[in-house]
Amino acid sequence: MSETIAQNKVVAIHYTVKTEDGQTLDQSKEGNPLSFIHGRGMLIPGLENALEGKATGDSFTAEVKPEEAYGERHDGLIQTVPRNLFGDNEVQPGMQFRASTDQGEQSVVIVDVKDDEVTVDGNHPLAGVNLNFDVEVVEVRDATEQELEHGHVHTDGEDH
Repeated sequence: MSETIAQNKVVAIHYTVKTEDGQTLDQSKEGNPLSFIHGRGMLIPGLENALEGKATGDSFTAEVKPEEAYGERHDGLIQTVPRNLFGDNEVQPGMQFRASTDQGEQSVVIVDVKDDEVTVDGNHPLAGVNLNFDVEVVEVRDATEQELEHGHVHTDGEDH
């Protein structure tokens, strides 16, 4: 009887994630599965919920809506700021910067550059996007006390 995925289990998965129109966004690399401690918020909630109760060898697809992924887009996170806030840095659409805001550090993407103004978007690039996952569960096991204490998986007996 194989173990099922539950809180504090170490889980290894192979995955591919695509947008609704089939664009591949990410996948497990070079045959190395993604390993994590389940229930610790290391994955987006929709994928973690879809994994709950699955076992080694299970393969499935999951559609994850924005509210269980990176949230909906918020127009309030798009703003135009003075160009001089970027100092002598080159700024072009698509570039990412860390910005200090009233809510702390935040990543922003430049969406438009004019002579003395720059429009930035603080939404996560995948906000508002439905994500489609193809997942294969490679391993489910109990986490060691050390893994639980450290909050991450140790591979091949390595501590760090």
